[in-house]
Amino acid sequence: MKKWFLSLIGLLGISLSSCSQTSFKSVDVDEFKKVITQENVQLLDVRTEQEFNEGHIANALNVDVKQDNFMEQAKEVLNSEKVIAVYCRSGRRSADAAARLSKEGFQVIDLKGGIIAWTKKFGDTELEKR
Repeated sequence: MKKWFLSLIGLLGISLSSCSQTSFKSVDVDEFKKVITQENVQLLDVRTEQEFNEGHIANALNVDVKQDNFMEQAKEVLNSEKVIAVYCRSGRRSADAAARLSKEGFQVIDLKGGIIAWTKKFGDTELEKR
C-alpha cells in the first residue's frame, strides 16, 4: 500500500511539473539587445506606468502586468504575428507576463534580471524618460 501511494505521488508530481514548463525563452541583456533590434519584435515593458515614465528601453510599449485587464490590454496593443520581448524591473513580473502571453499563443522572449540588469550593463543613457 505504501509503495502504491508513493508511486501515485511520484506520477502526480511528474504530470504537474510537465504542466508548469514554460514555453518562453529567457535571455541575458546582450542577447535581449540583439533581439529587440530585429524588425519582427515588439518590446513590452510590464511595469507600472510610473516606473515606465521614470525610464524605459526605447520604443517599448507599456502594459502593467499587475492590472486585472492585463491580457485584454496586451491583446489590443500586441501583434500576435510578432515576437514579444518582455521586461520589468527585476525579471519576476516579466516572467509572469511571459508565461501568460505564451499560454495565449504569443512567442515571447524574457529579459533575465529586468531593467536592473539592463542599466547595470548599459547605464541610464540607453533609457527614454517621460
